[in-house]
This record gives sequence, structure tokens and C-alpha cells, in this order.
Amino acid sequence: MAPFFIALLLATQQLPAEESEQAALLEGKALIQKLPSQQKDGSGSGYELIYVVDAPLEVYWKFKTDFDNDYIVSNKFIISHRLVSQHGNVVVTEDIFSEDLYTHKRKAKFLWQTTLFLPQYRLDFVLLNPAECGQKFHYGSIQLETFGVSSQKTKITQRAYFDFFGVSFWVNYPWYGGMKHFLRYTARWEQDTVLRLKPKYIQKSAQ
Repeated sequence: MAPFFIALLLATQQLPAEESEQAALLEGKALIQKLPSQQKDGSGSGYELIYVVDAPLEVYWKFKTDFDNDYIVSNKFIISHRLVSQHGNVVVTEDIFSEDLYTHKRKAKFLWQTTLFLPQYRLDFVLLNPAECGQKFHYGSIQLETFGVSSQKTKITQRAYFDFFGVSFWVNYPWYGGMKHFLRYTARWEQDTVLRLKPKYIQKSAQ
């Protein structure tokens, strides 16, 4: 009987935590946690970012996969963005980030390869030129799913792994320009941008 009661106790402890997480997401908060390195030598770091946007899954998918856009530079940490190529479900884009975010390699052109998996509503991304950007590696995934009973919201779970000089400091720095500040700002920026552009992508999803 002991294993049963232990499992029951764990389940009852987990429910309030899950309810608290759901409530935070409904309030528009971003949930962030550090992830351990996936490298054998333990190098680098990672994060998990979870947030919710006020748009149905199909509409948000159109927004997220519109790589030839100009709205992304309204994010204060992104100076420029352009679509380099798109072949099937593989897309390459180029971004230049603000010096407030990447002070160690100023005006570096980040070449991102993103692979789209439409049935799973998943995007996998990898930095193609890490050395040019002062990094050893940078890759991750973005998983989308319907959130809530009304199906009018989308939950985003983004995980990334990376390594560069000063990575431990950036991950743990709690103020402006640090990882958590950047991720919270970006989640809020995207929530506001999706809301502003939702009519446009509702039309695109209906085509």
C-alpha cells in the first residue's frame, strides 16, 4: 500500500503547482527556468520559456512562420532581420542583435536555420555560424499547442541550448540585458505584436 499512498501524495502536491502555472500563463506571465547543459563535458547552458498568446493555434502558426516580415525589428533587441532562403520546410534568416544583448560580438550577423514541422506545430532552430557570432553552439526548439478550453489561445514552449564567453554571467544576471530580462521582454513583445497583427494573420490562415 505504501507505493500507492506515495504516488497519491505526489499527485496531490503536483496539482496546486499545475494550477498555479496555468493561472500565471492566463495572466500573461512568462515562465522561465534554466536547463542543464546537454553537452558531455557540461559546457554551456540552456533555458525553457513558456508563455501564452491571445491567438488560435493556426493563426499564431502563420505569424510565427512568416519569416519575410518587418515586424520583428520592433523588438528593441533586434536591429535588422531578413529572409535569406526558404526551401520546403527549411528556412534561413539573418538577424543582427542590439549591443545591449550581445556585447561580446557587436553587429554579428546571426544566420539561423529553422526547420518547420507542421503536423506537430514545432520549429527546430540552429545557429549556422556560431564562431562568427562569438558562440560555440546555439540550438533549440519551439513547440506550439492549443491552450484553454476555448481554443482561442496558443501556448508556446521554447527551449534553447548555447555556449559563449560569459554565458554563466548572462544566464544569472537578473537585470537589463540578462537572460531572464530578455526572455520576459521578448515574450511580452510577442504577445503585444500578435494581438496587434492578429487580423492580418486571421486572413492568412483562412486562405
